[in-house]
Amino acid sequence: MACAGRRTKDFFRSERVIPDERSKGRGSIALSLIVDPLPLRCTPAGNDTGATTLNLCSSPSEPASAKLPFMSEPLDVQSVPLSARLRLGATEAWRSALGLLYPPTCIACQSAIGEPHALCAACWSHVRFIERPFCERLGTPFAVDLGQPLLSPAAIADPPVFGRARAVAEYDGTASLLVHRLKYNDRLELARALGGMMARAGAELLGDADVIVPVPLHRWRLWWRRFNQAMALAKAVSSESGVPCDPFLLARVKRTRRQVGLTKAQRQENLQGAFRVPVEAKARLKGKRVLLIDDVLTTGSTANAASRALLRGGATSVDILAFARVVQEL
Repeated sequence: MACAGRRTKDFFRSERVIPDERSKGRGSIALSLIVDPLPLRCTPAGNDTGATTLNLCSSPSEPASAKLPFMSEPLDVQSVPLSARLRLGATEAWRSALGLLYPPTCIACQSAIGEPHALCAACWSHVRFIERPFCERLGTPFAVDLGQPLLSPAAIADPPVFGRARAVAEYDGTASLLVHRLKYNDRLELARALGGMMARAGAELLGDADVIVPVPLHRWRLWWRRFNQAMALAKAVSSESGVPCDPFLLARVKRTRRQVGLTKAQRQENLQGAFRVPVEAKARLKGKRVLLIDDVLTTGSTANAASRALLRGGATSVDILAFARVVQEL
């Protein structure tokens, strides 16, 4: 007799003996069941007990004795090389030992936590993360969700040079403390944690970007500060997203005074002609979609000046990603 089997992707094997109700004690049905994406067929078992065996064949016309490769051959499983397993074990052992010597602490309040480069629950709750609804151009949050993408009045009245801007959180409380420590206290280890949050907040922008460019510092300020916080964040975002980072596509050629305390008009005047694309970098920049990285987005004056220079240098589009942004413009 023949019967059709159901096609399935699961694979298992079981053997049972089921009493044959029709035989009334004359025998039993021995089932050797293998379920696979192949038809099933029932054939006589070839004994005197009246038993019937359910076999698996590739087609109804094949003999019942046909054997399938996977029934007799072992699965081809690739083994992990011993050297790779040793390296993995050594890495885990080193991390465990390091955790015992230097227990992970919150990057804001230094309280004990379970994972390094993270915030504790209390500090996390004090961060005002920027999520939708927000302005699609400036990234400023809206108080009410109207159910569709909208532009803020500021973006309509004074459209920015860049395409879109996104930030992780509002610049106050814990977020401002983290930026201040990174920028002025030489806490470069914070860039890893902040960059990871930026990569998640700017996933939409990173998906459209060809290259990441940090906002550059003037050479004298770089010499005085010894590092560029935007470059540290850009490297972390690049590592998280896989988008390449090229810090030499944009240069700061004008030594400007500090922006802290300046109004929007004063910032725009201060940054006039401050950025330029080097001649040797124009070929690499041409036709690229750029994601510009900065630590804080305040009035957008720095972002506009840098975006204008990049667009003039050959970039197709420029978006902005920052860790924090000032919601109330100065």
